[in-house]
This record gives sequence, C-alpha cells and structure tokens, in this order.
Amino acid sequence: MQKSKNILVAPLNWGLGHATRCIPIINAIIENGDRPIIASDGQALALLRKEFEKEEFIELPSYGIEYGEDGQNLKLKMLKDSPKIWMAIRNEHKMLHSIILKHQIAGIISDNRLGLYSNIVPSVIITHQLQVLSGNTTWLSTQLHLHYIKKYDYCWIPDVEGLESLSGKLSQNDDYEIEKVYLGPLSRFKNTNNYQKKYDLMILLSGPEPQRNILEKKLLEEVKRYTGEVLFIAGKIEKEQRFLKKGLLTYYNYLSTDGLQKALDRSEVILCRSGYTTIMDLQKMNKKAFFIPTPGQFEQEYLAQLLDQKGIVPQASQIDFKIEMLSQIINYKGLGSIQIFTTSISSVLRETFSNVNENSEPIPNSLST
Repeated sequence: MQKSKNILVAPLNWGLGHATRCIPIINAIIENGDRPIIASDGQALALLRKEFEKEEFIELPSYGIEYGEDGQNLKLKMLKDSPKIWMAIRNEHKMLHSIILKHQIAGIISDNRLGLYSNIVPSVIITHQLQVLSGNTTWLSTQLHLHYIKKYDYCWIPDVEGLESLSGKLSQNDDYEIEKVYLGPLSRFKNTNNYQKKYDLMILLSGPEPQRNILEKKLLEEVKRYTGEVLFIAGKIEKEQRFLKKGLLTYYNYLSTDGLQKALDRSEVILCRSGYTTIMDLQKMNKKAFFIPTPGQFEQEYLAQLLDQKGIVPQASQIDFKIEMLSQIINYKGLGSIQIFTTSISSVLRETFSNVNENSEPIPNSLST
C-alpha cells in the first residue's frame, strides 16, 4: 500500500496573491491523498493558517519587502534592500535540508520563493514572471530571476502560452533550459454563476505596506461621494475579523475564501489593484472591474495598461483616481470576455511527483541541497 507524500508548499509573502493562488494547489494535494506542509512568513502565512487550520506550518525567513511612500522610487528601494532579500533567499535555502529531513518532504512547490530548490527531491517554482519588468533594467532583472528559476526542476506558469496569454509578455520566454509547464490561470474561486446583486461596488485591497494603507485612506474618502451599496475589504489579515456598517458602506478588515466567494457573487463591479492573482480571480468569476495599479510597480502598471488597451478593464493611477471614473466600466467588456483553458492541478501534481518512491528509506543526513 502506497503511503501519502508530504509536499512542501511555500508562497512568497509579497501582498496576498502568491498565498491565495497556492490555495487551489494545496486543495489538490489534499484531494490526491497527500499532505501539504505549508511554509511562508508574515501576512501570507497568517492567511494560510486561517484557511488550513488542520495542516502543519513552517515559518521561513522574511524577504522584508516593503514599498516606500513614494511609489516612483520603488526600484531604488528594491536595489537598496537587495542585500537583505538575498540573505533571506540564502537562509531559506540553508533551512531546506533540515526541513526535508524533519518532515520527510517528497517534493517542493515554491511560489516565487527563490531559495527552495533541491537536488534531493523534485522542486517546482510557480511564477508568471519569465520577464521581470523594471523599466530600463528589465533585461537585468529578468536574467537574475531566470538564474534562480533554472535551479528548479520545473517552472509551473499560471497562464497559457502564446497570443491568448492573460499576462501578455510577462509569461512568455523561449529559454530552452527552463522546463516550462503552462497550467492556465490559477484561482481559489469557483464560477458558480450565482450572481445575486447586493453590492453595487466591491473594493478589494491587498499588497505590501505602506501603499495598501495609502490607498485605503484615499478610497474611504472617495466612497463618501458614491451613491450605491459598497463592500470594502481592506486586505489586513489580523487576529480577529472586524466588521463595520455605516450607511451604504460595509467594511471588513479581511474575509476568508468562502466569504470572498460570496462577496464576489453578490457584487456588480470590483475596484482593486491590477495584481496578476487578482486578474486571474476576476477572470474566473466573470467580473467587470476598475484597476488602480500600485505606484511604481512596473508589472501592475503594464497589466493595467494591457487590459485597458484591449477594452477589457479601465484603469487610473492612484494619484489621479476619482470615484466618478467608475462610470467608464460600462464601456469595457470585462474579464469574463476572456476564455482560457485550465489544466487539472491534480494530474500535474501526480505526474510531477510520480517518480518519488513513497516506500523508500528516509533521506540520509549526508545529503545536502
């Protein structure tokens, strides 16, 4: 009789997107009869603890990624913080051998954590960033990222190849050294076709501080001029869920996946960042939206412009946004107009880790990563 495998799932703590798109991966591991060991830090770890209370968790070194109050200086700040980020990557790689031994890990799935590659067990990196946009340093940032991607056995890409790509040029790369597997978009939500309007507008926030907080304060002022029912999800994963109802505004600090599923089902339009995970979720839910990209975040600005140019979702900069701009949405097709196939995660998991011998002897201490 085959024993179940322990599979390490480790999303990067940069906003909540990396963690939330790992939720369908974790669910598929459980459905296959295997056991997820979940590793991250900060808000990402806190969110997954709430989603999977019965599973085992490991805290990894924090990359310490934060945005400055002036988003346009993000590249300079990331350059300044690069020694700290590199040290966190190095430290998590050092930890990995002992994690594999202690938890008898049979495979690794890392969502953009760059130090969790191994020569002991199969390792996978999930990323849609085969091109990393950074303005006039895009070539360099891309090559640095590819350097780490190539240390993994497989690169799972939550998109499709070619012209129908949801993320445009970000997920396209012809480097033959990368073992690419295009999964199609990943989302923790289900398209239930159960739309029953309760809220005219849902505001959904996420992302690193302080920009998340800056946008929250701005939008709380802007919605005072909005005449419909508003559901405001602040995207702050705190110990206790907080709720406030004031006039036409309903406010939560966070909602669980089930709560967000119901909220999306009951909301007509969504106002949010243009992070790629959010785009995948809204495409799955057939939603109309308005995007405010994080200032200085080249990828979000690119994705917002791409979907605006295609007539799918309107967008505005954080500094320029006014609540009256939501009237533009009626002239756009919405993310439900994009039809893209998705791959069975369960079958990809089985294929990726099928060569692991569940009945083999424990990994010897003499091996290292």
